[in-house]
Amino acid sequence: MKIDRCEIREIRMKLREPFEISSGVSHHRRVLLVALHSGGITAWGECVAGETPAYSYETTETAWSILTGLILPRVPGSVMETPADLLPIFEGIRGHPMAKAAVEMAAWDLQAKAAGDSLASLVGGVRDSVTVGVSIGLQRTDDALHRKVADYIEEGYARIKVKIKPGRDVSMLRGLRDRFPDVPLMADANSAYSLDDLPRLKELDKLELMMIEQPLAHDDYLDHARLQGELETPICLDESIRSVRDAALALELGACRIINIKPGRVGGLSSAKAIHDLCVEHEMPVWCGGMLESGVGRAHNVALAALPGFTLPGDISASRRYWSEDIVTPEFVLDGGTVSVPSGPGIGVEVREDLLDVWAVRRADF
Repeated sequence: MKIDRCEIREIRMKLREPFEISSGVSHHRRVLLVALHSGGITAWGECVAGETPAYSYETTETAWSILTGLILPRVPGSVMETPADLLPIFEGIRGHPMAKAAVEMAAWDLQAKAAGDSLASLVGGVRDSVTVGVSIGLQRTDDALHRKVADYIEEGYARIKVKIKPGRDVSMLRGLRDRFPDVPLMADANSAYSLDDLPRLKELDKLELMMIEQPLAHDDYLDHARLQGELETPICLDESIRSVRDAALALELGACRIINIKPGRVGGLSSAKAIHDLCVEHEMPVWCGGMLESGVGRAHNVALAALPGFTLPGDISASRRYWSEDIVTPEFVLDGGTVSVPSGPGIGVEVREDLLDVWAVRRADF
């Protein structure tokens, strides 16, 4: 397949409600969508970089710069059979996995569509639906949190993840566990703690949490290993895992007992599959995290979560969890705690060109 042209568009999508974590609050998303065109086929990828460098050094602006200045100009004229054939276009660009993932994942969509296969089947998926949980941002009061949790349980979500930070952690979670004693519950700290907080973190062992996600520094392994040695609650690493080498290091040090795999964070589906395979080999549970994606990124996540090693509910959720209207059709819906894996060619959903034209704030073509 020869790639005839490519394009990138930035669209603005307003969240249905503010989403707050320990490092800040989001009211809207600046979403970068990349399209590859080949022989009448249009394939899509999404860059998950945030508006600020709170989660990663990559931002919407850095990704736009890298994609438009260095990566996308090299794409037209490239010939590929698999996404690996596009690796030369990334030569000389150190880092920036989120920018690279937007192109790499679009290439997976292109390969699947050209073959008439679903993306899930192409990556090795074995499920026609995936079990999903929901992530709840920091709430101003415990009562507000309890109401949200009750609503999501009623909707059918299979697991509840709650954002925490110092001052909104142990007491809040204890109250939540008392109110919902049988609900699978996990906490996500987004690097809000240090080893000095060990006494506070050890109190979480009494709450029977599924896991505590990324309690310490975003690039740390050693202190997480020390902390895991003190905790009964499994630690899950998120921000620290940017490649299969990082996953291997975490396994070697015993820095965690669970890994959250986000394809956009680790450079694309090929890297995500490699991490999955390594974790399966070492009997390490994995699950698919979310980055407030549009339906394009969500479709890629659903396909990845169909792999056999994804045994824990992911942060995939229904489209209407975050958006009043998604950029794709059909939208993703919740059905009995699961989301269906699209079976059509490629990502299995169509980008709504009518909304794309209205929501786009800038565009570049190559």
